Amino acid sequence: MDYQIHESSIVDENVQVGAGTKIWYFCHIQSGARIGKNCSLGQNVNISNNVTIGNGVKIQNNVSVYEGVELEDEVFCGPSCVFTNDLTPRAGHPKGRENYKRTLVKKGASIGANATIVCGHTIGSFAMIAAGAVVTKDVPDYALMTGIPARQTGWVCECGQVLTSDYTCPDCGKIYCMEEESLWNSET
Repeated sequence: MDYQIHESSIVDENVQVGAGTKIWYFCHIQSGARIGKNCSLGQNVNISNNVTIGNGVKIQNNVSVYEGVELEDEVFCGPSCVFTNDLTPRAGHPKGRENYKRTLVKKGASIGANATIVCGHTIGSFAMIAAGAVVTKDVPDYALMTGIPARQTGWVCECGQVLTSDYTCPDCGKIYCMEEESLWNSET
């Protein structure tokens, strides 16, 4: 094996795990899950059936990634962040997987500790969701989202630093451009 799975974790049949990935204590990886290369899954992480996780993803302790959620490359999920896949759940009236709402977290996005991502939305590339925020709508690329419900309060660099008012990163110096409420890295 070119990946590490702690002996206390359970990995069902029909699971793909990429090289260099580390799965720590008390995790459960369910059938059909695909986990990319060089990922880190902390203690007590649950990856549900048919979930796709890209390369270089870091999922901290006590996170469940439910069916219908997709994490692209280099996504960060802080401790105890929450994903949902059903807007109107009832224990006595399950809807089945064909009715789950899709959630996409794009490349490089970060989700803070205890944040909640309501299903059916897309979190843009390199977006930053603050700790404890509740996302109830789509999030643009590079957006900083805070509060309950989450509102955009700024823009962030690919390195994670909040951008200045002229869309420049005070840490790495990258310069961004704004057009029609969309931000992009002017150096690419």
